[in-house]
Amino acid sequence: MRLSTANLFDASIANLQRRQTTMQNQQEQLTSGKRIALASDDPTGAARAERALASIGRVEANQRALEASRNSMTLGESALGDANELLQQARETMVAAGNASYSDSERQGLAAKLKGIRDQLLAIANRPDGSGGYIFSGQGASTPPFLDQAGGVSYIGVPGNIQTGNLDNFQLTLDGRSAWEQAGSGNGSFETAPRILTTDPTTGKPVVQLIDPVTGGPLVNGITGQAASGWIDSGRTIDPKLLTGHNYRVDIAGTTPSQTYTLTDTDLGALVSSGAFKPGQAITGDGMAVTISGAPVDGDAFAIAGSKNGLKVFDVIDKAITDLNTTLRTPTQVTQANTASIRDIDAVMGNMQSMRSQVGERLNNLDGTEGRLAALKQYSKEEQSAAEDLDMVQGISDFQNQQTGYQTALQTYAMVQRMTLFQYIQG
Repeated sequence: MRLSTANLFDASIANLQRRQTTMQNQQEQLTSGKRIALASDDPTGAARAERALASIGRVEANQRALEASRNSMTLGESALGDANELLQQARETMVAAGNASYSDSERQGLAAKLKGIRDQLLAIANRPDGSGGYIFSGQGASTPPFLDQAGGVSYIGVPGNIQTGNLDNFQLTLDGRSAWEQAGSGNGSFETAPRILTTDPTTGKPVVQLIDPVTGGPLVNGITGQAASGWIDSGRTIDPKLLTGHNYRVDIAGTTPSQTYTLTDTDLGALVSSGAFKPGQAITGDGMAVTISGAPVDGDAFAIAGSKNGLKVFDVIDKAITDLNTTLRTPTQVTQANTASIRDIDAVMGNMQSMRSQVGERLNNLDGTEGRLAALKQYSKEEQSAAEDLDMVQGISDFQNQQTGYQTALQTYAMVQRMTLFQYIQG
């Protein structure tokens, strides 16, 4: 087969162009550091890099959600801490109010202090989160979640919480009802001397009354019609398995030193225990132990109710304020009211502390999740790099080879260009 000069010339030009294009592509890869510029360069590697890029996008979205949750939980933890400090001040105020030497006017001064604490607590309960919402808004609200009205403070938000909706479900709000209105009443197992805040029909003023478990009305001495001359403590649990959650009544009969007591389950109408009574000596039954102190008289009665998760912070403070503003109380009434108020403040403080612990645990979980997301993002970046990045050492070597080949092709072309008949004749 004969090869013409024109054919050699065209083949040399095509070889030069091919080598020039290859060298240009190699140069672009060195400049960008990527060996894949188009999916057609390496379909399998491009798909692998795209999957890694999508994973990075998901991780970054989760990281933004995590930061939003961290900010909300940090604000919530701070608010709960502030509320606990104020409740501690309220407790100290009620302890001071138990001083037997205080006059009614001095206790009213303490009530004014409690009123200031109440206002601060309400401001914390309605604290904004800085993004147009409220820390304790539950499932969201465009208005403050707690409303102060004539009957007391009410939660008008939607119970629950907002979550980000991703796989980890980062929490963005706190349930205001759980934090502020769901404490266990009494000592957590049962409640002695259950009280209710009502309005005196004669004076129209708010009053706190002990509840009779039988009639549902005010609990008074069945003989004198007056309040009891002794007071009952918060009680304690001696056998949780025997607790029933029923309503009970303790009745005192007789005169000192031969007084007796009867403990009755008013729900069943059954006698639980009875015996000789001594002030300060425990009365037991159905897994409970309570102590009645002071100087109770014939006909005095005391109530016990099952604990319920519905004790509200502002109701506790309002009852304490009403008690302190009530004048002409006997020392026994002051002691009973203060004992109940301190017990209830301890209950709502415990609930707040429990909620704060939960928020702290969420913050710890967020820290752990943050590390996991960072590791996943790093892995995805490495996967993307492995799929599309250029091995610079190999790339430089390949470029130098292409450059050498191109120079050789140029020299070959120069030699072919001189191989014509005329040049041969002239030579």
